[in-house]
Amino acid sequence: MTGLLANIDWGDIAAATRDTLAMLAGSLLLTIIIGLPLGVALFLTAPRQAWASRAVHGVLSVVVNVLRSLPFIILLIVLIPVTLALVGTSLGVVGAIVPLVAGAAPFFARLVETALREVDRTTIEAVLATGATTRDLVLRALLPEALPGIIAAATVTAIALVSYTAMAGAVGAGGLGDLAIRYGYQRFQTDVMVVTVVLLIALVQLLQMLGDRLVRRFSRR
Repeated sequence: MTGLLANIDWGDIAAATRDTLAMLAGSLLLTIIIGLPLGVALFLTAPRQAWASRAVHGVLSVVVNVLRSLPFIILLIVLIPVTLALVGTSLGVVGAIVPLVAGAAPFFARLVETALREVDRTTIEAVLATGATTRDLVLRALLPEALPGIIAAATVTAIALVSYTAMAGAVGAGGLGDLAIRYGYQRFQTDVMVVTVVLLIALVQLLQMLGDRLVRRFSRR
């Protein structure tokens, strides 16, 4: 077993895992904070909704679609000046947060919009008929009814962020992706590559299991 894992430094593996988890936690939190209101805005400004506005909805859709259409590795490079301006560095865990959020927030916003579209139209009309404000509509009807879908969206986004953090390793972000590239690929240390891949797969599986459990818990079906 020692021979099979001759190149493994478990201290480096542990540090890279912590970096990956830190990037995931920080970027997921900010993605939800930004993407949730953006998804709600996309829904409310769509035709036949409370804030229906073709112009506003069109602008939001274009911004979301542009950010979603860029390959993440390109987004990492393009946003280096923005990242430097916001956090002072484009390297390490902190430097990866800005592009991670920029790539994931529009994706999450679209998923939130889709979840809100699944809310029964009669429920929305019933709430509006009582004279409820848009804030009441969102907080007391839309979000509670769409909560299982939003949790599922957050789960999908978290899993996407895991792959993003791995790609961020290519530009010095650290984490398991960086370890896999520097040692597993560039130095041909297959055992390092295998261990990092196994850890990433395990992380994805844990996220999916947690997300599925939360969806079942909050589902009213």
